Amino acid sequence: MTSSSLDQSRSLVDWLSYLEAIHPANIDMGLTRVGEVARRLGVTTLPCKVVTVGGTNGKGSSCAMAASVLQEHGYRVGVYSSPHLLRFTERVRVDGAELAEALHCEAFTAVEAARGDISLTFFEFATLAALWIFARAGIDVLLLEVGLGGRLDATNVVESDVAMITSIALDHCDWLGDTREQVAVEKAGIFRAGKPAISGEPVPPATIASEAERIGARLRQVGRDFRAEVGEHGWDYHGIHHYADLPKPALPLMNAVTVLAALESLGLPLEVSALRRGLAQARLAGRLQRLQEHPTVYVDVAHNPHSAAYLAQRLRELPCAGVRRAVVGMLKDKDMAGSLAELKGLIGEWHLATLGGPRGASAEQLLGALGEAGLCHESVMQAYMAALSRSEPLDMVIVFGSFYTVADVLAGHEQEES
Repeated sequence: MTSSSLDQSRSLVDWLSYLEAIHPANIDMGLTRVGEVARRLGVTTLPCKVVTVGGTNGKGSSCAMAASVLQEHGYRVGVYSSPHLLRFTERVRVDGAELAEALHCEAFTAVEAARGDISLTFFEFATLAALWIFARAGIDVLLLEVGLGGRLDATNVVESDVAMITSIALDHCDWLGDTREQVAVEKAGIFRAGKPAISGEPVPPATIASEAERIGARLRQVGRDFRAEVGEHGWDYHGIHHYADLPKPALPLMNAVTVLAALESLGLPLEVSALRRGLAQARLAGRLQRLQEHPTVYVDVAHNPHSAAYLAQRLRELPCAGVRRAVVGMLKDKDMAGSLAELKGLIGEWHLATLGGPRGASAEQLLGALGEAGLCHESVMQAYMAALSRSEPLDMVIVFGSFYTVADVLAGHEQEES
């Protein structure tokens, strides 16, 4: 069997196993290798509008809201996101729908043929395959979520029409720097000369503006060039245009404001009734997602202090007549102590889980980071089942700490329902 016929006979599971094995490192920052393969594939410029979405937190929520609003206007929308929760095919969606595994396999075959002897990481290979799919999907707008940082991320091989940054906080410090100013330089690497650059960070490091000026991007900052006026039941958007009486979304309002700034900068006509519908309907798996009632169970992928603070804010808004129990599993390269500290005082009982894999923190490491009483468990599902068994109908269980933690619980629920 030839190499080409072998590629065509591989299943998606086979391809994903292959992708994990062909590069020595999970992360290998830089655009030289991936950029060369992108040029061979012809995907550095796509036949649609492109919005690149970077930021420490809020990228997925922003893409979900932007997609919902655009689809309500009748546009055909592609979304590239990562990581996935349950299925690899979640990463590439058109009008909200996942695509056939066979199409992913066809895209992987094209990337494999184009790369020759160039080595690619899993994320680089997957990103190129996604771009190959989107180039042929007949979409009007692509929402391209940055994987890590921005300047050296594989998504940055694409020429975008608008770049937006949702937030700037410390995360992935080994790769992006240990100050917000350094992180902002990496995030701003997605800006383009002469193109709109949208910053939704309310307290922006000075390097956001200096990088935009150096690159020649047209920077628009929240609080200066666009803003929200929030009322008791809704909110108004003030930017290039004024949109009144918008519904408060289920996803973070601060990201919705940035999304509207990006969409109006894209130059596509927007209509207020479609805006309202799109914002009201936008949802995203794993973001304060309610799985059941009596006891109420929520899952949230909060995994750093910034996202944990937002989760804490939302929990304060959710009534709980009983005990609030937390099930937590985290990666050991995250700020465990800082993240857990954001929820102290809201949690009545902590269930700490060992997360598998080389990056996973042990329950005992989490307990040390917590600095107060907690119960240790060998796995996420063991911790989750223990929290459920100790809960009464009026109690609440909140599962958070990592995409992997939430994925374990979601997978368990899917098995129960099937």
